[in-house]
Amino acid sequence: MRLSHGQAAWAMVGVTLLWSIAGVVTRHLEAARAFEVTFWRSCFNAAFLLLVLTAWRGRGLWQRVAQGGWPLWMSGLMWAVMYTCFMVALTLTTVANVLVTMALSPLLTALIARFTLGQRLPVRTWAAILVAGVGIGWMYGQQIAGGDARHLLGTLVALAVPLASAINWTVIQRGSRTSVDGGEGQDMLPAVLIGALLSSLVSLPLAWPLQASAYDLSLLAGLGVFQLAIPCLLAVGIARVLPAPEVALLALLEVVFGVAWAWLGANEAPSLAVLGGGALVLLSLVGNEVLGLRKRL
Repeated sequence: MRLSHGQAAWAMVGVTLLWSIAGVVTRHLEAARAFEVTFWRSCFNAAFLLLVLTAWRGRGLWQRVAQGGWPLWMSGLMWAVMYTCFMVALTLTTVANVLVTMALSPLLTALIARFTLGQRLPVRTWAAILVAGVGIGWMYGQQIAGGDARHLLGTLVALAVPLASAINWTVIQRGSRTSVDGGEGQDMLPAVLIGALLSSLVSLPLAWPLQASAYDLSLLAGLGVFQLAIPCLLAVGIARVLPAPEVALLALLEVVFGVAWAWLGANEAPSLAVLGGGALVLLSLVGNEVLGLRKRL
């Protein structure tokens, strides 16, 4: 069943809510740090995806992987970059700093989609991106101004996430809509699995020796399944309906949700700049969706 535009938009809101729990959960880990956090989350993600996609696609899953071509593997690589850099950044700096940095994604996505897919964006979407950019600039500037070397390193690592995200949404949309023979677009769901496997393989040597407690493993298993696997699978389907820049714009809600979770669940109180900038981001999202709905009606 293909989602309507409105259903896809609301589904993306749900996806961002699930994505947003990573920061607060990692603040309650006992022993796992940096690359070990990345390894276990990606490992549980990969295990869940193997079960689900094998049951869903059967033997055809590996045939799709083998015949996927560059869009599938490029998307898988981008998922791996996002999985790895996001969790490493969270262990180096504050949740707000990571999420604010990630929120650069719509600006990068709009530019990449404009030049690679030829998408003409409505004025309302450009205006929303501009307002969101002001909010991000407000928050980002304050975070950098008060950061030490560790926080700055975390910010630099986090910068890889919006860049990979922008490339990924564009590749997913292009791969989903076209195929080599001009027929129906290819299945991009295996790219999520490829990303999880690549992230696990790359981070394992860097995570050794493993020190996670049983409590840590339970939290990371929950992240791998509910914060990563399920919402990422949903996001791939949503990207077949919504334009790449709109997907990235809705994904900004993760900033608002994630900062709120960290504040309520881990006592990481955001600054006035984070609250003010987050309000601008939320305003841009609501305005874009309301104006778009009115136009469609």
